Amino acid sequence: MSTVIHRRVAACRAGAYDKAICRIRSGWVVLGEVQFLRGYSLVYPDPVVSHLNEMDTEARRLLLHEVSLVGDALLEITGALRINYEILGNLEPALHVHLFPRFESEPANLKTKPAWFYDWEQAPPFDPVRDAPLMNDIRAWLDRAGIAC
Repeated sequence: MSTVIHRRVAACRAGAYDKAICRIRSGWVVLGEVQFLRGYSLVYPDPVVSHLNEMDTEARRLLLHEVSLVGDALLEITGALRINYEILGNLEPALHVHLFPRFESEPANLKTKPAWFYDWEQAPPFDPVRDAPLMNDIRAWLDRAGIAC
């Protein structure tokens, strides 16, 4: 099966995905297509699998541990209050993890709702110039943590 996730992982491997932050042991850390919440990121497992339950115990453990470290990096770098983690897979049936930093400064009507309530069409798109310092900071944090490859 070829999904958007498969194509993005292939682009990451080829060094051709501009949103790729870095390779980690379990896959790839990438910045989200939109940045309505500064630091919105995803982790794409490599190799791609359909869902978490397809992975053996050690692969699951590694992925979820590394995802939590990406969350630690986002907390520190963005000053977020917390990170919301989401694994869905209904629309794109390939495992990928969304990491949404959540902030005190969010609009009151969105602060307690899932990130999906934001207007994704009006959100600031990824900008390689604006977002480069953030990506570099995340990569450096993960490198210090010993998980960036």
